[in-house]
Amino acid sequence: MVGLIGELVEIGPTVHAHDSNQQIRQIFETNIKCSGIVVVENDVPIGLVTRTQFYQKLGSLYGYNLYIGRSIELLMNKNILVVDYTTSIIEVSRMAMKRNEEELYDYVIITKYGLYAGVVSISRLLMKFAELQSQIARYLNPLTFLPGNLLIEEQLKEVVSKEKFSALYIDLDYFKTYNDLYGFAKGDQVIKNTAFLLQDSIREAGGFLGHIGGDDFLAILYHHDYHECCAKIIHEFDRMLPSIYSGKHLLQKFVYAEDRLGVKQRIPLLSISIAVVTNQDRTYSDAEEIVLYATATKKKCKLMIGSCYVDSVCNL
Repeated sequence: MVGLIGELVEIGPTVHAHDSNQQIRQIFETNIKCSGIVVVENDVPIGLVTRTQFYQKLGSLYGYNLYIGRSIELLMNKNILVVDYTTSIIEVSRMAMKRNEEELYDYVIITKYGLYAGVVSISRLLMKFAELQSQIARYLNPLTFLPGNLLIEEQLKEVVSKEKFSALYIDLDYFKTYNDLYGFAKGDQVIKNTAFLLQDSIREAGGFLGHIGGDDFLAILYHHDYHECCAKIIHEFDRMLPSIYSGKHLLQKFVYAEDRLGVKQRIPLLSISIAVVTNQDRTYSDAEEIVLYATATKKKCKLMIGSCYVDSVCNL
């Protein structure tokens, strides 16, 4: 999904540092689409001369007489962006946009095994970057950058046939109340913090983690040893509460807020619920059946007070 800069490379003209500016002018005049020429030494890029820069120098007072018969070394820009062809397009885009303003639209120079391989124009780079961003948006949750629903669905379809798996449907209790009370910015930060701690726990357990949306996540472990993982998630989440609540709310262990009927009452602090579905005692025909059991188990989990995890419901 994430492309490499080598996929965009185009062969551009090169010269040597001792070549004259007269040769440079001839290249630009015979190739009107060429906006830059790479200067190489033993096939290693050492500089760049752009069309704009070149003609600005020649057009300055006495510039033509001063430069035309001399070597390009006097005019070339040595501050060039050179990347290996295996570098990701996204990373190169970041590097290119961090350059000085006067170099912002210069070619990116590509090497392969340390030798000149070609160039990539900024317009071509940014067009590909925008295309990749669009593709990434289809697959990753924009808030946490975790795999989104398309990738989650693919993982669930694959895991049905696995010898062992544990699917963890994870969500936050009373999140709407927190969001209403503390605001969307802090609510989003809670979701991101939750994603970070889930990533640590699921990665340690050798599993997959996806973000369904809102405060809902789904993890897949490729074994049945989910107890330690769930216990760690709960421990780390409860440790996070002092950083997201005021001292008053922490002390009283609840907040006053309206329930779904508009009645103001005591609402518990955030907790985390984990509904666990495994194929330890039964098999599942497809991904939809796993989701069905996970959803039913989550309802059971929601009835419990505080952070918890619950095994799958078998009597739907």
